[in-house]
Amino acid sequence: MTYRELYEYGVKCLEKADIAEAEIDARLLLEYICRTDRNTLLVHGDRKVSGIEESLYRDNVEKRSRHIPLQYLIGEQEFMGIRFHVNESTLIPRQDTEILVEEVMRYMGDGMRILDLCTGSGCILLSLLKYSNECEGIGIDISGDALRTARENADDLGIDAVFLEGSLYEPLAGYRSSRTSDSLYDIIVSNPPYIASAQIETLMPEVRDFEPRIALDGGEDGLRFYRAIIADAPLYMRRGAMIFLETGYDQAAAVRGLLEDRGFSDIKIIKDYSGNDRVALAVWQ
Repeated sequence: MTYRELYEYGVKCLEKADIAEAEIDARLLLEYICRTDRNTLLVHGDRKVSGIEESLYRDNVEKRSRHIPLQYLIGEQEFMGIRFHVNESTLIPRQDTEILVEEVMRYMGDGMRILDLCTGSGCILLSLLKYSNECEGIGIDISGDALRTARENADDLGIDAVFLEGSLYEPLAGYRSSRTSDSLYDIIVSNPPYIASAQIETLMPEVRDFEPRIALDGGEDGLRFYRAIIADAPLYMRRGAMIFLETGYDQAAAVRGLLEDRGFSDIKIIKDYSGNDRVALAVWQ
């Protein structure tokens, strides 16, 4: 079988399974299996594939047909121009979250201390550390499996970051920085679980059935983690420090109210590329 014939087989299978971007996913799976690039289909589509390549490709197409996310099959996702390892223990980084990182970068400076809550794959914290100088980064997550992936990403990128296991601020009680005796932070950032529990069953199957529910479920109204993060944030922030939170498209007003009630100032809501509210930021004075 030729490279192009195998690709066309993949497209047909994924279209039959109602995969939204069947052509793209079929091509990316083929490039992953055959260690090729996007030019191969155009220039070398008539090359023969090996029996092993064909077997592996058919197996992965079958898995994608069951709506297993493409990113979990190939084991990575690009975010902020960086390739991150992802797996079933981590949320898949999305373009909307790049808005969060870009907004933090507008305000951060060299040498700052950054605290990333619900860090998952570490993509937010590691992106901020990669594009800054001499910053100290601490990422916290309740999932030990997610933290293993975050540490793997940090090692691959050659970035020095600390990852602690536990619920929100709890692990900080036993943490002592090797760089400073200061226990306060310049930036707190988080993309917390914010899907209302009852809405999870309405999500697309790739998300509903395969991404970790612990990284999705924000409680009855989706605001559980915002309440907890905002309530205790000032205990860990120096004067003038900032907090940045990714929000669901219909949650910004509620998150703004929580920030106001806790005494934060200079609250701003930032929209994503689709015009939806996406990031809430505020200053602690």
